[in-house]
Amino acid sequence: MRNLYAGIDIGSLITKAVIIDDRKLISSHRADSRADPARLSEQAFGETLKRAQAKTEDISFTVATGYGRISCAFADATITELTCHARGSQFANSDVRTIIDIGGQDSKVIKIDSKGKMVDFEMNDKCAAGTGRFLEVMAHALGINIEDIGTISMQSENPCSLSSTCTVFAETEVVSLLAKGINKENIIAGLHMSIAKRVGNMVKRLGPQKEFLFVGGVAKNKGMKTSLEKQLSIRFMALEFDPQIIGALGAALIAREISAQKQTCPSPPSFSFP
Repeated sequence: MRNLYAGIDIGSLITKAVIIDDRKLISSHRADSRADPARLSEQAFGETLKRAQAKTEDISFTVATGYGRISCAFADATITELTCHARGSQFANSDVRTIIDIGGQDSKVIKIDSKGKMVDFEMNDKCAAGTGRFLEVMAHALGINIEDIGTISMQSENPCSLSSTCTVFAETEVVSLLAKGINKENIIAGLHMSIAKRVGNMVKRLGPQKEFLFVGGVAKNKGMKTSLEKQLSIRFMALEFDPQIIGALGAALIAREISAQKQTCPSPPSFSFP
């Protein structure tokens, strides 16, 4: 039997699963989670086990996090995504102090200490503007694939200014700009600038500390990354892991820590991960 630990991050759009051992990342997998989060989290976990060439009994402890964490019936514990992103980011790069996470449902700015413990945070979870879902809606309105949105925006020479931050009104504004003959790349670059300003205000309210790390699915968007760097006058730190699995990685790391504490405590311990 192997001593492995699992983290499951069930987001509003994508479920991420990670398996680690005592030293390193063993395997990971991503899957769409919109249709049936509970069932698809099990499938993602199964695929991750397969990639790790492991069995269920090899997993010593499993932690679930994310938007749909309570739907993960096979998890041994559930932890907030803020805590998991903080822990995963610190593992990915120990110098990080401010984390920007733009996910499907919300956007977060997290300030952490040298041990990966969350010190403070700002979160936009009341509106889809400034999230992956916002960009998905805009890509649909523009008739392009969401995977191409970052590359296309990098071709812009004159980003347009958008006045709407509400997803519904912004979509109407995008359609209007298209009707006026504005190039798609300039519209997309304008959308990225709009999000960068919104996230930038969150960063300023938090009182950030360098160094910065950009995680979450939107971190794969080169145009968004560039817009944030310009808005904040920073350069994001390098990240060797897929930025979309950082939450799941943090959950797996916490699973390993809990498992270790269980083995050393003579009586059932009380775990607290704020």
